[in-house]
Amino acid sequence: MAPRLDLGPRPRLGYSASRIDRAAERRADAMHAFESDNRARAYVISGELIVLRKTDAQPDPLFACAAARGFGGAAEIAFLGLVDGVPRFAVAIDPAAAAALKADNAFEVTDLRSIAVRGLIEADHLPPLAEGKALLNWHTRHRFCPNCGSATQPVEAGWRRDCPSCQTPHFPRTDPVAIMLPVASDRCVLGRSHRFQPGMWSCLAGFIEPGESIEDAVRRETHEEAGIVCGRVAYFRSQPWPFPTSLMIGCHAEAISHDIVIDRNELADARWFDREEVASMIARKHPDGLTAPAPVAIAYHIIRAWVEDGVEFG
Repeated sequence: MAPRLDLGPRPRLGYSASRIDRAAERRADAMHAFESDNRARAYVISGELIVLRKTDAQPDPLFACAAARGFGGAAEIAFLGLVDGVPRFAVAIDPAAAAALKADNAFEVTDLRSIAVRGLIEADHLPPLAEGKALLNWHTRHRFCPNCGSATQPVEAGWRRDCPSCQTPHFPRTDPVAIMLPVASDRCVLGRSHRFQPGMWSCLAGFIEPGESIEDAVRRETHEEAGIVCGRVAYFRSQPWPFPTSLMIGCHAEAISHDIVIDRNELADARWFDREEVASMIARKHPDGLTAPAPVAIAYHIIRAWVEDGVEFG
């Protein structure tokens, strides 16, 4: 059933549709390009913060490699891949260097989530920034070998850390998260996290546990958080979510029970919504000011797909 509101063109999903050729075969010698290829460019990252150079138009997140290194406090450098044959890197700088740049009127230093929501830069920069932020975060948290405790060393242009003591190689990991919309005919269940801004409702979500399928995680998390029993599960699409290193796996779930029982440790609230009400939330026209997530998040797209197209469970 189509919504009664015209929701307009569907926006692009944030951090997705990357133009980067990761060029894994180039990683062994990629650092040579960082030092010698004048075309190479780098994103500058400090934890949650991204450094942007102010211009007369949109801020520019790309810097010449020598300039990126010159900001000081460079902790890690990672090769992200190639864009139209040109190498791109991510450079981590320490908080003191980021603070100095933030105080300089030539730069804007802010978090990646705000950059995406506000549309500060071209959308094509978001996927490599997500890649770089997640990869550099992994380096920050894996400086010591979990096998023997010795300090590890980055190799393969940032795509592996080796332990010189026990010879164990360590590779970046992504945390899979199931994010789902339980639906029953023309109604769906939305929840509110304790950290959400007032009035915003979204999908339910939770980490997939070891030995668990996506479908089982969807059913378990929905039941744990909202008390709803689900049957069939339909995969929608996925989204890299670099906060810090997750992969959001979007699904619709067939709700086969009605009564909601909220786990207050996980959710502030949860309730059923009908399709027309959710459409008004997406369009920012709800009479009580309720809203859906911003289009940068996969939750927006999961919800909107159900509003506009419904769900076919195989």
